[in-house]
Amino acid sequence: MKYHVTIRSRTYVVDVEGGSVTVDGERLEVEVQDDRSKQIEALTGQGRKPAAGGMVKAPMPGLVVRVEVERGQAVAAGDGLVVVEAMKMENELRATHKGIVEQIHVKAGDRVEKGAPLVSLSAESSQPSG
Repeated sequence: MKYHVTIRSRTYVVDVEGGSVTVDGERLEVEVQDDRSKQIEALTGQGRKPAAGGMVKAPMPGLVVRVEVERGQAVAAGDGLVVVEAMKMENELRATHKGIVEQIHVKAGDRVEKGAPLVSLSAESSQPSG
């Protein structure tokens, strides 16, 4: 699909196809993200290179529908941790890196505010072997 985009009085023909955009003959890989997804990313640490360990926080006020992990459980990047319902939509919050569930701060049925701690992860290497 072709669009005409004007930036600072200069018009560009932009051809959008799948996950790429062609501008003035140069093909660029792009990802389109709405404001809500960007806010979730900012609060959960997605999209950034995470530090070892970390806290997963509620991206918005809502109701905890279910907790998908247990304390001491090893998780991989992308594993579901907690599902929060907000604005009649269920949002599964996922681990941004591998680690160990250090603490679970909520249970199903809890109401949470934006930024409330949900799950604490520690670096996987901090789990004693044996």
